[in-house]
Amino acid sequence: MAADLDLVRRLAGVDHGLAVVAATRRDGTVHGSVVNVGVLDDPISQLPAVAFVTAGSALKLILLRRSGRATVVLRAGWEWVAVEGPVRLVGPDDTADGFSMDGLRRLLRDVFSAAGGTHDDWREFDRVMAIERRTAVFVEPERLSSNA
Repeated sequence: MAADLDLVRRLAGVDHGLAVVAATRRDGTVHGSVVNVGVLDDPISQLPAVAFVTAGSALKLILLRRSGRATVVLRAGWEWVAVEGPVRLVGPDDTADGFSMDGLRRLLRDVFSAAGGTHDDWREFDRVMAIERRTAVFVEPERLSSNA
């Protein structure tokens, strides 16, 4: 799994961590959305996962809460990798056993940075994350596929 996550890291570095995340709707159809991802240790399991941050009002978050699973696809040129697995959600409306919500501000910063993000004013970043009720999403790499 570690070698495959190295491919995720490499492809994420090519295009600002841009990836497509897919989650299923109740009727079985797939909702897709573009996010910035990075590889970061899950705050509970401490195992590497594909992580991103999403707004508390986002449809993808509603779907992830319901299904508990996601697929994330990254590509660069003709090379691609898909990571599928269960999700862990950590945010103001998604508490996780074993994680102190006092660490949410730092966790959101860490996920944002792992996805290639930088910020000139971290206090402003924290303020916006709180207003938007942002949630960190960790996708456990249960299944990986690629053409590499």
